[in-house]
Amino acid sequence: MNISIIVPLYNEAESLPKLYEWIERVMQENKFSYEVIFVNDGSTDSSWSVIEDLRKQSKSVRGICFRRNYGKSAALYCGFKAAQGDVVITMDADLQDSPDEIPELYRMITEDGLDLVSGWKQKRYDNKLTKNIPSKLFNATARRVTGIQLHDMNCGLKAYRQEVVKNIEVFSEMHRYIPYLAKNAGFTKIGEKVVQHRKREFGVSKFGLNRFVNGYLDLMTLWFLNKFGKQPMHFFGLIGSLMFLIGFVAVIVVASMKLHALATGVHAMLLGVNPYFHIAILMMILGCMLFLAGFLAELIIRNSQSRNDYLIAKEI
Repeated sequence: MNISIIVPLYNEAESLPKLYEWIERVMQENKFSYEVIFVNDGSTDSSWSVIEDLRKQSKSVRGICFRRNYGKSAALYCGFKAAQGDVVITMDADLQDSPDEIPELYRMITEDGLDLVSGWKQKRYDNKLTKNIPSKLFNATARRVTGIQLHDMNCGLKAYRQEVVKNIEVFSEMHRYIPYLAKNAGFTKIGEKVVQHRKREFGVSKFGLNRFVNGYLDLMTLWFLNKFGKQPMHFFGLIGSLMFLIGFVAVIVVASMKLHALATGVHAMLLGVNPYFHIAILMMILGCMLFLAGFLAELIIRNSQSRNDYLIAKEI
């Protein structure tokens, strides 16, 4: 099979018939063998009924229906697991991604030898204040941290060699950083293609401003786990040693000052009586504990056998 197209969706019943009709036309014009995997992420509208109707019309349609909403990462994880095509294409269900981009994305994977091609919505029709400007800042930070020079790392329209999607694990909200996950897995041939961005025809966006805050936190998590995940002692040991050394020196200094005061008969307030000294120590301890707790929580999640278990109600 040439292509697997994975479409994660949440309450997009109105757009699905038009989207599939468009995909089918492009596939037939280019004589691709294909499958379209719709992953219904716990929609509360009639999205699953629409998918079932599309399946009756075409055997190229496959569907996965979650019992509840798990998020885009979960939908992509299950879609990647089910995909059978040599090239895997992901796209959003809101008609803002154009299926006409698929032939060129396929060519870049099969002929140019790339492992992953990410779309770049160079001209966007989103709100500049709430989406465009934060997106540019977010992507600039992502380029700096990951070393991957993509203008739009979170673009939903991407193409992958099948080997890539079978060897990466997308969990939590890490779908924003799939190129970084691929790079960390050894797939370094990552390209970019300018793609058309279209105005939403139906419904409303399912993402708010909180995704940018979460995005930064997820980016720091991935960077930290990639750098220190296998050898956390390189980080915690260094910090712990420095803190111990500073504390040891501070004890010697305090003791010397106290002994000098006793020897000269000069009354001097102990440093331990100074409230700022206690506040500084408390902040250091709390900071270390919180950071350590966050890191341990990430390790527990990554090693939990149920981290990617999702309740699927139906599958066709």
